Amino acid sequence: MLKKLSLLLGMVVMLFGCAGVNPKDYSDEKPKLDIRKYFNGKVEAWGTFSDWKGKVIKRFTCEMNGKFSGNKGTLEEKFIYTDGTVQNRKWEITFTDDNHFTATAGDVIGTGTGEQYGNTVRMSYTLAVPVDGKTYNFAMDDWLFYLGGDLMMNKAHMSKFGIKVGEVNVSFKKK
Repeated sequence: MLKKLSLLLGMVVMLFGCAGVNPKDYSDEKPKLDIRKYFNGKVEAWGTFSDWKGKVIKRFTCEMNGKFSGNKGTLEEKFIYTDGTVQNRKWEITFTDDNHFTATAGDVIGTGTGEQYGNTVRMSYTLAVPVDGKTYNFAMDDWLFYLGGDLMMNKAHMSKFGIKVGEVNVSFKKK
C-alpha cells in the first residue's frame, strides 16, 4: 500500500511540476527576442547533450544559417560532434502572429509549436533520434533565452513517456 501511495504521489508531483513555467511569464523581460531577426543570417553555437543523470555524453558545435522574410523562414543547422559525426537539419518556420509559430524539419515528427515573449522562446516538438540502429521519438521542451547583443542560450529537456531522458544545453553567438 505504501508503495502505491508513493508512486501516486510521485506521479502527481511530476504532473504539476511540468505545468509551472509559461513563456508569457517573461513578457516584460528585456532585451526583446524575435527569432526572425536573431536567426536571420549566420549564427554559431556550442553545446552538450547530457543523459538523465546529468552526465555529458556528447559535445558539439553548430553552424546555422537562417533566411526570414515576413512571417516565413528557414533555419539550416549543421551539427559537428566531437566524435566526428555530422548531422544536418533544416527548419521551416511559419509565424501565425508575432508571438506564435509552427516549425517542421526532416527529423521532427509532425509539426512543432513555438511561442516567443520578451527575451524567451519555447518550442515543443517530437524529435526522431537514431540510437544504435533504431530510431526513437522523444518529446522536446526547448527554451531559448536572449542575453542581448549577439548572445543567447538554450536549455532543452528530452523525455519519453513523460520521463526525462536527457538535456541539451547550447550557447549561441550571432555572426
